[in-house]
Amino acid sequence: MITGLAHTAVCVPDVDAAVRWYENVLGLSVLSPPYRMEGDAITRDMGELVTAPVVVKAAIVGTADGDHVLEVIEYPEVPAPPTADSSVTDPGVTKPGLTHVGLVCDDVEATRRELEAHDVKFLTTGIADVAGVRTTWFRDPWGVVFILVEKRHADRPYWRQHRP
Repeated sequence: MITGLAHTAVCVPDVDAAVRWYENVLGLSVLSPPYRMEGDAITRDMGELVTAPVVVKAAIVGTADGDHVLEVIEYPEVPAPPTADSSVTDPGVTKPGLTHVGLVCDDVEATRRELEAHDVKFLTTGIADVAGVRTTWFRDPWGVVFILVEKRHADRPYWRQHRP
């Protein structure tokens, strides 16, 4: 059945601008530069999900350590909605779907300072210690919520940090 996670897609109104931001501010590598897909193949793939004509502009950014990447995606023929809010829930109501993207860093305090120097909007006032990791939350210019995660045990995956 499932053998791994390939990517998480982040929808933005301008792929080129988003790729520059993810590269220049977050320090991610552009693994596949922006490219436009249209025609029969993409229509067969997504024609039941995207309003016609099916046109997708996408890029891949990440850390080049396998399939754990972000696909930055734009639907240029579909009007872009207003920027998403920065919460992971509506007041008192859980929002189904993607709530955030987790990014691992070596030093959460230093990374936060560096991002703040780039005017990144943080959603929490400090750094938390939870489940064996140190965390802080921010959003990108399009409202996508991210959590920075500093692992205490470099030899373990982040989800195994709280276990002895």
